[in-house]
Order: sequence, then structure tokens, then C-alpha cells
Amino acid sequence: MSLNNPQHNATFDQQEIDRFAAMADEWWDPAGKFKPLHQIAPARLGFFREQICRHFGKDESAPNALKGLSLIDIGCGGGLVAEPLAKQGATVTAIDPAENNIKAAALHAEQQKVAIDYRACRVEQVVEEAEVFDVVCCLEVVEHVPNVTDFVALVAKLVKPGGLLILSTINRTNKSFALAIVGAEYIMRWLPKGTHQWSRFVTPQELQACVSKAGLSPRGTSGLVYSPWRNSWHISTDCDVNYFLTASR
Repeated sequence: MSLNNPQHNATFDQQEIDRFAAMADEWWDPAGKFKPLHQIAPARLGFFREQICRHFGKDESAPNALKGLSLIDIGCGGGLVAEPLAKQGATVTAIDPAENNIKAAALHAEQQKVAIDYRACRVEQVVEEAEVFDVVCCLEVVEHVPNVTDFVALVAKLVKPGGLLILSTINRTNKSFALAIVGAEYIMRWLPKGTHQWSRFVTPQELQACVSKAGLSPRGTSGLVYSPWRNSWHISTDCDVNYFLTASR
């Protein structure tokens, strides 16, 4: 599969942006359309904290473990990741091309008295300003862009020398089709129908190649797996469906 669709040489898809912008009012409703993101939050945030602290030699048990680190969350949506990372001491910039998402995120952060630099913009605009960060997070975004190689190349430009990149996306396997689309969208109805296109899912090998081409060094992959008997998510070596990829400069 080519990750560079010649008919869509772009780093964003307006229809995808509009789809999520239309649900902006529901970002912080744990029982709403973004319920799956609330369900994966404990495992996901624990993984981030562990990876960031390990990379930068921070004390993971400290209340402000991320203090002194600059971080950007690309495709931040309603701020479900940006806000808790800011509460852990990071200086957070969070961007999303959907203005409705940014408004919802900024309002919630203001209510929680959390300082975050929210911007309604595309990653290209941050790159043009030559800004760089200790940690760059881009979560559940890769599977929504038409040209993964170009997009990752832009994202990588924001990583400082010695910095860390954390990506998360969905693998392109028969199992991911069954679980992430048929199961999550049509049977369990965790997500609205049409949220994902299986053809845009990216294998770990493809994503590692994009990261390497962008000048970063892949550090490894970790899976995020749902346990029905515990009704919870946990980090795993199983990357057949949801997975993280970390890389450094």
C-alpha cells in the first residue's frame, strides 16, 4: 500500500476535520460520542508519563513530573490529553484545525484553571514559525490524513534535538477491521459509523519508515488492548489494532 496518494497530496482532510468539529460539544462527556477516549485515558496517560519521564530522566512519582518540559499536542481535539499533561507540569501548546474543537478545549481548561496555549491552526503553521518542543504528541490523527509520509515529515520538524515523539494510530490488519470498524462502530457503537477508513490505517512498519525518513530514530512500539472481562484498557505487546510508536531526535 502506498502512503502517498497522488490524488490527495495533503496533510489534512477537510471532511475528517468537519466530522469531529461537529461533535465538539461532546468532548468532555464521558458517556458521549468520545466515550472510548475517556475509557483509554488511564492507560494512555500512564504510558505517556512513563515514556516521557524515562526519556528525560524525570521522577515518575513526582506530582509535577513533567515540569520544565515543553510539549505540543497535534490534533488535540477537545483537550483530553493536553489538559492532564499540563496538570503534570508540562508547558503545553495544543493545536487543532477545527476551531470548534479549540473553543471547547479552551473553555474547559479555563474552567479547570489550567494554562494551555490552544491554537486553531494546522501543523504547517507551527513549522513555519520554527517552533520546536521537547515532546511532540500526535494521537489518533495519522489514520485521518491522506498523505502519512508528508504529515509525519512535518510533525518531526517540531521535535527538538534530544526530544521525543509519541504517535498513536491503528494498524491495518483483518483484526483491526473486525474490531475498530465492525465492532466499535457497528456492533458496540462506541464510535459514530464512518469514523475510520480501513484503507487509511497504517502498519507499524510503514509508520517506522515514515519516521526514519523524517530524520528521527524509532524507539519501539506498544499496543493498547481492550480487556472485555475487566472492561478496561492496558498497554500490551499486541499491536494488531491500536498501537503507539515512540521516536527520538
